Formats: sequence, structure tokens, C-alpha cells
Amino acid sequence: MLEPLSNAQIRKFKAAAQHLEPMLKVGKAGLSEAFVRSVNEALTHHELVKIKFAEFKEQKKELAPQLASQTSSHLVMRVGNVMVLHRPRPVVDAETHPAS
Repeated sequence: MLEPLSNAQIRKFKAAAQHLEPMLKVGKAGLSEAFVRSVNEALTHHELVKIKFAEFKEQKKELAPQLASQTSSHLVMRVGNVMVLHRPRPVVDAETHPAS
């Protein structure tokens, strides 16, 4: 279970997202397994991911929280046909994973 984001964190992520281009687009396949996998990979590498609704624009209010839930991420915002997700990187224990 994710810790809820504070208002300060949400403001920080919204500000950072303003400078991002959408990395992924929800297309004709919707929230397919492959798309959810792609979002998971993007979140693992970038923590903050902007996603555009190219299709399913009418269902975006329902799909955005579903995608956040499926990827164990926070829905930072949804504006127009764009949503922003955040998932913190896992903390690596220095003792069990020493730096090379």
C-alpha cells in the first residue's frame, strides 16, 4: 500500500509534470496488459509519468484511477486528456545491494 502524498508533494509533482511530454498514449487497446506493463516500466525508470488519452477520452475519469491502481501508483492529476502518475522508486538496502 502506498503512503498518501502530502499537498506539498502533489504541488511539487504537478510543477515537475508541466515540463514533461507525454511518454505513453492510451490508444485503441485501452488499458491492455501490454499497456499496463509499459506504464509499470516507465514508472520504474522515471517515477513521474505523463500519459495522454488518444482514445477512450469519454472514459478517462474512470480509467485514470484504474490505471493508478493497476500500477500501484498515485494519480497526481488529470487535466484535459492528460494524466500524471507517480510511484516512488523502491529503496535499495546498501547492505544487501552494495554499489559496484
